Amino acid sequence: MKQFLGWMVVGGAIAAPVQAEQPLFLAYPPPNHETTAEQIFLIGTAAPGGEVEVNGQVIQRSEAGHFAPSFPLEMGENRFTLRYGSQELTTVVTRLPSQPPAPQGLAFGEGSLKPNGAIARLPGEPICFGAIAPPQAQVSVLLGGQVIPLQAQGRQTSLPSNLSVLTQQNQPQTAGDRGVFQGCSTFSTPGVLGTPEFQLSLGGQIRREAGAGPVEILSPANLAVVTVTAEEAIARTGPASDYSRLTPLPKGSQAAVTGREGDWLRLDYGAWLRQSETEPLTDTSAIRTTSGDAARSIIRSARSRAVPGWTEIVFPLEVPVPVSVQQGDDVLTLSLYNTTAQTDIIRLDDDPIIERLDWQQVSPSRIDYRFQLKSEQQWGYKLRYEGSSLVLSLRHPPARSDRRRPLEGVTVLLDPGHGSENDLGARGPTGYPEKDVALRVSQQVRDRLEARGAKVVMTREGDDDLYPQDRVDIINQQEPTLALSLHYNALPDSGDAENTQGLSAFWYHPQAHSLAVFLHNYLTETLDRPSYGVFWNNLALTRPAVAPAVMLELGFMIHPEEYEWIVDPEAQEDLAEAIAEGVSRWVSQSTRQP
Repeated sequence: MKQFLGWMVVGGAIAAPVQAEQPLFLAYPPPNHETTAEQIFLIGTAAPGGEVEVNGQVIQRSEAGHFAPSFPLEMGENRFTLRYGSQELTTVVTRLPSQPPAPQGLAFGEGSLKPNGAIARLPGEPICFGAIAPPQAQVSVLLGGQVIPLQAQGRQTSLPSNLSVLTQQNQPQTAGDRGVFQGCSTFSTPGVLGTPEFQLSLGGQIRREAGAGPVEILSPANLAVVTVTAEEAIARTGPASDYSRLTPLPKGSQAAVTGREGDWLRLDYGAWLRQSETEPLTDTSAIRTTSGDAARSIIRSARSRAVPGWTEIVFPLEVPVPVSVQQGDDVLTLSLYNTTAQTDIIRLDDDPIIERLDWQQVSPSRIDYRFQLKSEQQWGYKLRYEGSSLVLSLRHPPARSDRRRPLEGVTVLLDPGHGSENDLGARGPTGYPEKDVALRVSQQVRDRLEARGAKVVMTREGDDDLYPQDRVDIINQQEPTLALSLHYNALPDSGDAENTQGLSAFWYHPQAHSLAVFLHNYLTETLDRPSYGVFWNNLALTRPAVAPAVMLELGFMIHPEEYEWIVDPEAQEDLAEAIAEGVSRWVSQSTRQP
């Protein structure tokens, strides 16, 4: 075999990286890398014989010659020189501060004035302001005729990002005094108060700076009403994309706006939506409801109906109200907000999946419908509005009749992670991309699932540019029995690449939890592989509610020894067989009659 760094080509398809007399190669970090982490790992390879040095220090390597050592970083530029025999590589990593330092002199921290845009709140609701300034300064805000002093916060406790749990470094951290000032006030009279003026006093000098936008106090008697225009509007716990997601609102949902912040709207049931996913109802007087409020409804009767593969429950409403869904063991709870019951009768025949439906007016503006189910395993749900009637669809379990083909009647969607030159995913020490090994293993899983009777849908069969939402759309369109997204793992810069390996599973909806745990345990035990854990995770490919959806991370591309297992053709066949058998056993277990 010719000695070069590349891949073995079999029948025109990439099979596995060639472990040959490869030159010294650095796969990560990329040139001129910048990070806020306290350390960095170097992922790469060289021919197995001889030694690799980093800044004169001999590093540990696998039998195939791969390496992944970590080194501490000083603030600013850090130069790493790698040597293998006569070969040499140099890379520079710049460590940036995780938080901007306190400003010096008579100045506010750049971009630190808060609110950082126009806001609107209800009368009597606290409106809070913040700024970063020299710790010894005095800071205040002038708004609506009030002078609001901002108090220095001194040393602060900060939470690391959500990713820190992946490196087991998610403990709160105490930061030094960065000159953070905060203060709040309330206003009782509706109207536009104008733009806040921030004032900084230091050493007898004064600096004034206008805030980012005006502040408005809304009139509770004249709140704007919006309707959702997106197919599924993303509802969140706060006015930014880093706040947690709530149940998406189906298209047509209506609610009053009780707050605004930048391009986010707070709806009267408590969630925040992007303004771009809504449009105002300009003539609310045209919508007459019993309550007299355009955004509120009563409900009287409700009924169920059977459609192929699903049970649909129809809730006739005067207006499409906000909703949320909570799943538990053998129970699903649907909450209707801004709704008052006048219910005396509900039709629900003996149903394939629903044991009983109970309801309760838990507050003057919220009704909970509790579906007691016949099985602990739920197979998916959908929400939509037909006019002003809400339709909740609950999926039936797959109908399986051929015991010789255990997945007959089951559709499995396989999503090979990443997928083009623009989306390589993680790279192993030789530069081999995640996208290629994910596709190869997915194709082998497909063949084994089909041999067991399953219908398999692949999100890609080659190098395709697919955004996460494209893959989600395929899941929602195909409505498979279950969906698996297959990936290989890496770590944030702060992780320990040399000592972190294992398989992991990720789920979001409770209906996917059993599948995630079962596959994780089955794969680690059957293949005798280490466990990286089972995670609840808010990922695009775990969020579809139409079917149990799980993401599997099948090992760490950046771990020298595990990478060798990942690219081994025999190990790939064993992995594909274990995934297919794990799916078969879980489906059989989950559809077994009580």
